[in-house]
Amino acid sequence: MAESPLSSSNLFILHSLQAHQTMAVSVPFQFLFFLLLLLDRAVYSSSEYLIGVGSYDITGPAADVNMMGYANSDQTASGIHFRLRARAFIVAEPQGKRVAFVNLDACMASQIVTIKVLERLKARYGDLYTEKNVAISGIHTHAGPGGYLQYVTYIVTSLGFVRQSFDVLVDGIEQTIIQAHQSLRPGSVYVNKGDLLDAGVNRSPSSYLNNPEAERSRYKYNVDKEMTLLKFVDSQLGPIGSFNWFATHGTSMSRTNSLISGDNKGAAARFMEDWFENGQKVSSKIPRRVSTIVSDLNTNHSRLLDIAASYKSSKGQSLDAKIRVRKASKRTFVSAFCQSNCGDVSPNTLGAFCIDTGLPCDFNHSTCNGKNELCYGRGPGYPDEFESTRIIGEKQFKMAVGLFNKATEKLQGKVGYQHAYVDFSNLEVTVPIAGGGGSETVKTCPAAMGFGFAAGTTDGPGAFDFKQGDDKGNAFWRLVRNVLRTPGPEQVQCQKPKPILLDTGEMKTPYDWAMLRIGQLVILSVPGEFTTMAGRRLRDAVKSFLISLDSKEFGNNLHVVIAGLTNTYSQYITTFEEYEVQRYEGASTLYGPHTLTAYIQEFKKLATALVNGQTLPSGPQPPDLLDKQISLLAPVVVDSTPLGVDFGDVKADVPPKSTFRRGQQVNATFWSGCPRNDLMTEGSFAVVEMLRDGGKWVPVYDDDDFSVKFKWSRQVKLSPESQATVEWRIPESAVAGVYRLRHYGASKSLFGAITSFSGSSSAFVVV
Repeated sequence: MAESPLSSSNLFILHSLQAHQTMAVSVPFQFLFFLLLLLDRAVYSSSEYLIGVGSYDITGPAADVNMMGYANSDQTASGIHFRLRARAFIVAEPQGKRVAFVNLDACMASQIVTIKVLERLKARYGDLYTEKNVAISGIHTHAGPGGYLQYVTYIVTSLGFVRQSFDVLVDGIEQTIIQAHQSLRPGSVYVNKGDLLDAGVNRSPSSYLNNPEAERSRYKYNVDKEMTLLKFVDSQLGPIGSFNWFATHGTSMSRTNSLISGDNKGAAARFMEDWFENGQKVSSKIPRRVSTIVSDLNTNHSRLLDIAASYKSSKGQSLDAKIRVRKASKRTFVSAFCQSNCGDVSPNTLGAFCIDTGLPCDFNHSTCNGKNELCYGRGPGYPDEFESTRIIGEKQFKMAVGLFNKATEKLQGKVGYQHAYVDFSNLEVTVPIAGGGGSETVKTCPAAMGFGFAAGTTDGPGAFDFKQGDDKGNAFWRLVRNVLRTPGPEQVQCQKPKPILLDTGEMKTPYDWAMLRIGQLVILSVPGEFTTMAGRRLRDAVKSFLISLDSKEFGNNLHVVIAGLTNTYSQYITTFEEYEVQRYEGASTLYGPHTLTAYIQEFKKLATALVNGQTLPSGPQPPDLLDKQISLLAPVVVDSTPLGVDFGDVKADVPPKSTFRRGQQVNATFWSGCPRNDLMTEGSFAVVEMLRDGGKWVPVYDDDDFSVKFKWSRQVKLSPESQATVEWRIPESAVAGVYRLRHYGASKSLFGAITSFSGSSSAFVVV
């Protein structure tokens, strides 16, 4: 793949004009999909497969790094809402092939991350895990650190490539696959599906309405409501995990949020893992991350206060750099909430409203008095985005629990895969002739972004005078565009009716695409965001085609799901009719009006090869541009504290003899160092400790809990002095007793030495 002909500075100027989750692509198409098929009805001993699951921390730098998703240069990480994880499952024939699927609490997968993970797996396992049988998919949270993609237009707002963001992903994916591999044991996989009605709405309804009425009448809703779940059951240990696919955007957290978060899907995964580990009891309360330590405290309130008063805040103390609060270990149960065809699906279910008038936004353009900047979607917890995240996450969690408990259809059959690379920037596609019989051959286009792309969406509006549904553009921004690159007449004609704002893809570059098979379940892993109807057409086409190839094998038992944002990223995919409207999704469909038709055509080719046992040409390999990356993000130079103050000292303590009730918030602030000094991978920056009998403090909640927030800041920009706040919203499930807040961190000296430290607040009582 060639690099973008646009300079970084010019691209930065253009990208500051828009603020949604995607930036113009500097390359043509990344077409990687992952197809899991369970085909033959063979049975291996008492169980069909070897199965394994894994989970590992991929939180990344919690300070100074721009977040990936909204392309808002002001949205820089400054703490943690809850930690991010990579989760994996492996399904293998006992004496045959295998597939591995990794779900990331990240905005999307990255080609360079995928390349480097595969290199590590090859060094460790040889040809056991390759590009042919490994898929890496993102949940599309817009609250994770950016800078881990290799193409310049995706890393402009992060000031280039961020090595820490990249390394933590590569390390975490490798570790979770290692865990899954090492835990492989005989077991079974079950599938179940059902409708979740209130976790997503269509954010571009006018585009959806441009699809044929006859097609729309086949569906009850204008977004997909179906969740498909896999249940993994070890033959001896019982259930060990679940993975599900459901379409809703990771935009419950807004474009102004600065805390790292897995958004609604990451929250759902936390809730379900806690649910399983805490006895599989569903309630309306947020599940605990840590089991009850003190079963009962039959002590009067005044006695508890006296005990708490005897534990004052501690001075900051240096620690061994290897100390971790939560030791790295295999999870007993792994649950992943994967992304599907979420292109036009928003979790902001109350609808889009004007922030100046409170009235609904314009239906066709999502504007307020002609301005898109004033139109925002509202989540169910409005105006509290953390509550909206919890609600949408909890809805998915409860749906998954119901499907998990009732999953009885067992997947059976062989494991297989096909893989090839395709140049998608100039692909011939056969389409029906409009208004008449027969067909004609058309081509996809080199990548380009339309004017409606810069308007953003109701989840994250853009700026200036851009608006969705613009099929003409305006003279001023055409002049700005032409300074960078003027699209040629063939490109203009090919992309119609899209008016080209950024002509980013006039180069010929291949992208990888693959098909993995396991049985009667088909997972189409695609490198972009399909809209609702585009996803339906792809699923229906692949399902019908596979049945036509081998009706006896599939019949009515074939399940097809889409796993979006896999292995790399190539923007949006709309239907031909939605493309004509040129709302955000259509303006962000890179390869022209026939993009979806090309996807369907290529999936059919791959499906044919898979069913017939053919071997496809591998095609040209994508590039490894890691050595060409540039980073303008300044390193941490030094950390310091005021005279007489140590790292870890309390700056603002919990008031003495404090009593708090469940639902209330308690916090303490500490003198700290930059979180980039030590990412605390599989550890914690913020911990809630509980006093046990005998005077031992035991960690019970940490920054991987939904109830604990870690917030970091500098008092003055670029100052070497910083502070960290541990904030705990006491959950209803908390046990009465004596608690304190604790902060772990690391500081950097002027000579580059990293020193770990900790400090604790004064104790307080929870009743």
